[in-house]
Amino acid sequence: MPLLSEYFPILVFIAIGGFIALAMVGGSLLAAQQKPYAEKLSPYECGFEPFDDARRKFDVRFYLVAILFIIFDLEVAFLFPWAVSLSDIGIFGFLSMLGFLAVLTVGFIYEWCKGALEWE
Repeated sequence: MPLLSEYFPILVFIAIGGFIALAMVGGSLLAAQQKPYAEKLSPYECGFEPFDDARRKFDVRFYLVAILFIIFDLEVAFLFPWAVSLSDIGIFGFLSMLGFLAVLTVGFIYEWCKGALEWE
């Protein structure tokens, strides 16, 4: 039973969060004007009807830009904690990060060769 009492603050936190969420949704329903019209209820609010199939193929450059973002995002996300704890992790941590950076460099070179860095 003492183990379950340790989870009580988490249960209270979830209950308070749920109450606040319901209060916000209820408050917006009470305070906002609820007068939808046909254009507002349509699936597209951009002003014109869809003119093409949404399942068409995309240019590969979109995917290359996404890979480029992931490369730099991962690099930054892992470099800061590594730099802070470098004195504690020793040579193994240093060599592990060098291997990680080598993998990221290979991905970067791949994107460079594919021309993803050339903005047209």
